[in-house]
Amino acid sequence: MKRIFSYSIILLTVTFLSCKDKSAFTLSGTITNPGSLKKIYLVQADSSTYSIVDSTNLSENGKFQFKYPAPYANLFKIRIGGSMFDLIAKNGDVIDFSTNLTDSAHAYNVTGSDESEKIKEFNKINDQYGKQMGAIVDEYRTKAEKLGRESDSLVMAYRPGFEKIMNAQSVEVLKFANDNKNSLAGFYALTSLDPNKYEQQMIAYAAAIKDNFKDNPAVQRFQHAMAVVEPISIGHKAPDFETVGLDGKPVKLSDYKGKYVLLDFWASWCAPCRAENPNVVKQYGIFKSKGLNILGISLDIDKGKWKEAIDHDKLAWNHASDLKNFEGPTEKLFHIEAIPSNFMIDPQGNIVAKNITGGDLEEFLNKTFNKPQ
Repeated sequence: MKRIFSYSIILLTVTFLSCKDKSAFTLSGTITNPGSLKKIYLVQADSSTYSIVDSTNLSENGKFQFKYPAPYANLFKIRIGGSMFDLIAKNGDVIDFSTNLTDSAHAYNVTGSDESEKIKEFNKINDQYGKQMGAIVDEYRTKAEKLGRESDSLVMAYRPGFEKIMNAQSVEVLKFANDNKNSLAGFYALTSLDPNKYEQQMIAYAAAIKDNFKDNPAVQRFQHAMAVVEPISIGHKAPDFETVGLDGKPVKLSDYKGKYVLLDFWASWCAPCRAENPNVVKQYGIFKSKGLNILGISLDIDKGKWKEAIDHDKLAWNHASDLKNFEGPTEKLFHIEAIPSNFMIDPQGNIVAKNITGGDLEEFLNKTFNKPQ
């Protein structure tokens, strides 16, 4: 009898597996306390954008189901009222989902998808630090309301706290990504980091997962993007270029051979650039005599506005521009897609830092020019 029973179990398992739909995944859900909710939406991720790909009505007993094609594992979200719930699915998956809409923590259960459990782990990290950030924001708003206005000094007082939490979150997210290189959840975690600050880690990650997820377009776009930026990443030789100085004379990067030079890409119309300029002016005043050079590369088109901004912000270093916005050959050579953007180049012509601003710039310059003899 035991053997017959075992054969029956095997037969049922084989039958179940053979019934899986290989052309779609099946998502069955149960919602407790749905209230007046009638419709559920399935949202698909496409790199950094999301789009609704299906919808269905909620039954009277709180049930719903989706069958949707996913030829490669991908990130999906279930939109239920004002809440979004993450899962990773691919063709053949049979996934069960449940949540209670009265739960303020928006907890949910998902079975049939180990990848979805991983994305839940990642979201827990974000939720933990999101609460900490929210507490600081609330405290800041309370004090700003008492003052009756926004205050730069108040912002400066709270900025270190913000940065500390963001840095701690990024460290934990990076660890999660590195611990889960075989999971799409690890990839999505990594791409949530600041690409300016974590470019080296992203390039290394791209190399580590080069044989994974070859059918996922978002991963392949990431791989291509990392291949493009690697030649101008930290540790590589900065490519030489020639452009035109403010005085109309040619300017080349090789003019600075044997010197430290900060290539500073900015523009008169760029508010964050103008906000950072006082810090750059301050650091230049401190470290110019110790060997710091700066070459400002403007993305302006109007030479008059460019010069006016230089004079107004008291930028007392060399300046040059292709006067072609993001389409200039210098900008394309360094793949400038956003500003402010900068490259610190050492006397040997190597890129030793990128996109360092604020306190990070000051810290780098102190370490570089105040080394013990």
